[in-house]
Amino acid sequence: MTAEEMRNFFGGQGLRPELLAQAAAFREANPWQGKREVNTPRFPYFGTEILTAALTALLAGANLLLAGPKATGKNILAENLALLLGRPLWNVSFHIDVDASYLIGMDTFKGGEVCFRPGPVHECVTAGGICVLDEINMARNEALAVLHSLLDHRRQLEVPGYDRLNLHPATRFIATMNYGYSGTRELNEALLSRFVVIHMPVPGESELTSLLKYEFPDLRENAARTMVALFLDLRQKYEAREISGRALDLRGLLESLRLIKLGLTAGQAFSMGLTGKCFDLQERALAEDIIALRLPADWGREEIFAG
Repeated sequence: MTAEEMRNFFGGQGLRPELLAQAAAFREANPWQGKREVNTPRFPYFGTEILTAALTALLAGANLLLAGPKATGKNILAENLALLLGRPLWNVSFHIDVDASYLIGMDTFKGGEVCFRPGPVHECVTAGGICVLDEINMARNEALAVLHSLLDHRRQLEVPGYDRLNLHPATRFIATMNYGYSGTRELNEALLSRFVVIHMPVPGESELTSLLKYEFPDLRENAARTMVALFLDLRQKYEAREISGRALDLRGLLESLRLIKLGLTAGQAFSMGLTGKCFDLQERALAEDIIALRLPADWGREEIFAG
């Protein structure tokens, strides 16, 4: 699906025509002319209400925080929003060692002289891209404090020893966060006040079915229902804290189906794509039992795919 086809796709999914027109006007007013490509997402985001709210926020110039547990499509949504606005993505993955110099830039030697090497945030806001602050609550608050003046009404940053950094008018920030995971921390109020927040819903039966049918048009109807039920069973066990999030892997589900399509049995494929990620033997056995209740291990391509 091309970028234009993807944009047209959202009209068919119920995104309001006037909102799509506003996104088109944004692209026309801010044509991308840089070297970095505006990528077409691998998957569309299925969820009209959330997509509408998120796109409205960005068109209004707000910074957007997507909060939610694993497998809720936070990064897929960010990729779809970037396409709709016609801007490339800069993805900044946060961890405990990220500091201000990594985000903004630092001095380095080039040709025997000291010069400034821009960081990813500096590059993005100068070019007018979409800056994805991924897992923002994994970083130390003192490292994020440098972003405050970029994220509020000032939309600029003083870089010591260098010129003032001013945001390109098309720049938008999208932060993502999982909460309650090991290594995460609370965002301070000063930072949080600079975002509007969307709590990402857990994909339900309809959204999962749409995703599977989009990726695998030849998936049999009964197989699609089985895969959706299987994934929802895993999520139920995860939410009850009977298993970890390792087997609750939507990417792993899709990879397993690709393996089946190429000739592996369901048992082999799901062992590689889902249950094999559980390194605790009891947890792996429980995940295997959950899958076995829904899906015979000897099912193969013929049982799952048509044609």
